[in-house]
Amino acid sequence: MLSRAVIEEYRESGAIVVPDILDRVEVAELGRVTDEFVAAARGLSAHTDIFDLEDSHSPETPRVRRIKAPHLHHPAFARLVRHPRIIAVLQDLWGPDIRFDTAKLNMKSAGFGAAVEWHQDWAFYPHTNDDLAAVGVLMDDMALENGPLLFVPGSHRGPVFDHHAGGVFCGAMDPARAEVDFSRAVPLTGKAGAITVHHVRTVHGSAPNTSARDRRLLLFQFRAADAWPLLGFPAGIAAFDKLMVAGQPTLAPRLAAVPVRLPLPPAAHQGSIYENQKGLARRYFAPADATV
Repeated sequence: MLSRAVIEEYRESGAIVVPDILDRVEVAELGRVTDEFVAAARGLSAHTDIFDLEDSHSPETPRVRRIKAPHLHHPAFARLVRHPRIIAVLQDLWGPDIRFDTAKLNMKSAGFGAAVEWHQDWAFYPHTNDDLAAVGVLMDDMALENGPLLFVPGSHRGPVFDHHAGGVFCGAMDPARAEVDFSRAVPLTGKAGAITVHHVRTVHGSAPNTSARDRRLLLFQFRAADAWPLLGFPAGIAAFDKLMVAGQPTLAPRLAAVPVRLPLPPAAHQGSIYENQKGLARRYFAPADATV
């Protein structure tokens, strides 16, 4: 799936865009199913186990910013967990043995999509090695104006930054510390049907969507089979091995010399990264105008 040059780009920069992974029929089905989910949020007044709502949401005007674990709620999303072209990309990066983790659908609707502050996924779930990545399925064309994922090239080869505020995990880096030059950030843009792949230690975030176009990014978290979560897997080994999507599981975790900082004590605001990041005192991205 990937040329040697693209693999090297991923290793050097920490993120890539791979075009034409899904076809038009697959993208159209995802859009239709997602619209049905958003319609189902009408009447809600608070977050649920499925829906994470924009702060500007109302029961009459549903505004959904995340569908949690969509693969558990509709087969159109579940099929992507084992999509052969996605798995082939990951095998090019890590080898034959791939394990799934979880998924979420982050939605930046036109005019009011919320920002995600700068962070590293590694801060949320450190493992015994860092062969982990998030695969983002572009459901809409992504350009700079509609809030694409932004990443800092090469940051995956640096430290794991503090994602705490007041001694409590908040899922975001404090921009006032000036630990990273965010002006170097590069957008991951592309056409619907492409995927993004970003390394678990890559510093990334995204600005609000102030454009007239939606930006829906379906994110799947994967890991090499020999990467084991340092915080454990409470559901047990049988459930852990059911997450294998290619190759064979192993009882021999690979231990790598990678920096780790545990996400403890847990965030004061639970539910999603959007809620976690409410504990951050200083923000980098200005909020979108909820009235647009």
